[in-house]
Amino acid sequence: MAHYNLSINNKKVAVEVEPDTPLLWVIRDEVGLTGTKFGCGMALCGACTIHLNGVPTRACQTPVSTVGTQKITTIEGLSNNTSHPVQLAWIKEQVPQCGYCQSGQIMAAAALLKSNPNPSDADIENAMSGNLCRCGTYPLIHKAIKTASTMMKEKANTTK
Repeated sequence: MAHYNLSINNKKVAVEVEPDTPLLWVIRDEVGLTGTKFGCGMALCGACTIHLNGVPTRACQTPVSTVGTQKITTIEGLSNNTSHPVQLAWIKEQVPQCGYCQSGQIMAAAALLKSNPNPSDADIENAMSGNLCRCGTYPLIHKAIKTASTMMKEKANTTK
């Protein structure tokens, strides 16, 4: 066992776990934040997507010992009241069916829009291609990303 001081959703969290424990299990089992989902366990589906210093990362294959002082953001930390433009767009466009993959989808979309606030269709396809949805809500996901992009632009224009 080893002691780790993590920064999760802008809060300091101390955990005692084995160094090779996947960050997913630290977040879910040790910290109690269950929004990040286990999908495949092989970093292929995207259900476990979180942000490490703003970069989308698969928590299922990230050993806690490699995190260090990086800032971890989970779906619970994206906003404290579902007010992030991507979350609002997901609701507006009624994206989820079963919903299982959606926290990973939202985290990937939020990272895309942070780095590229006006993504092309190809940009969206490229950024989201590693996140799988068994329900096939890809057209709605794509539409929600465009909606979130528009919402972000409108918000930026009203705050000028």
